[in-house]
Amino acid sequence: MVVSMSIVVSGWFSQDLNLQIRFDQIYGLTAGDRIIFEQNDIGKVTGVLYEKKGTYRVDATIHHSFKNAVTDRSQFFIIQDPSGKGRKAIEMMTVKGEGVPLEDGALIEGSTRLSVLLNKMEDDVSRSVGDLKQTLKSFSEALRKAPENEDIKTLQAYLKQLLSEMKRSGAAFREMVQNDLLPRLQEEIDKLRQRLKESGREKEVEPLQTQMNELRKI
Repeated sequence: MVVSMSIVVSGWFSQDLNLQIRFDQIYGLTAGDRIIFEQNDIGKVTGVLYEKKGTYRVDATIHHSFKNAVTDRSQFFIIQDPSGKGRKAIEMMTVKGEGVPLEDGALIEGSTRLSVLLNKMEDDVSRSVGDLKQTLKSFSEALRKAPENEDIKTLQAYLKQLLSEMKRSGAAFREMVQNDLLPRLQEEIDKLRQRLKESGREKEVEPLQTQMNELRKI
């Protein structure tokens, strides 16, 4: 009877989806941290390995009841666990519609919250202004937290990506970014400048301001 139960339990666990996610930085992520999707606890980190090329491979398990939600459109990024227990977590977000479910053992490239939100903007603008405004709000919140987790050079890369998105996007997307996102971006950059001024580093913000000026010209 014990053997029979072991087989059943083993079979149940085998239905979970195992993934490998590669990140450039892990910001203190450790085994046991949660994986979250739409406020649901869908899995956990089972291991973290530092690779020779300077990246991190994160082993993750997705509970079988959520594995169909994980597709080639899913993107994963590290956040502060909203539980407030001082831990990190991986959040999953799906962009650009339906995709193909990932196979067990798939290796995927991790993202950051800012880059995922940039990608989601293009998808939202095709659906409704309300969706895009919500994404812009989330982007602004992510930017406010970015200096704690990411250096200014990384933030420059996001502004460069936004510039590229604006150049290739339609008028509706550009107008929304100009009217809604850029004022929020400027506000957060001004706050960052003020914080850096306290340690005599305010000049580090100048490249960001130059990029903001370029975005306003689009």
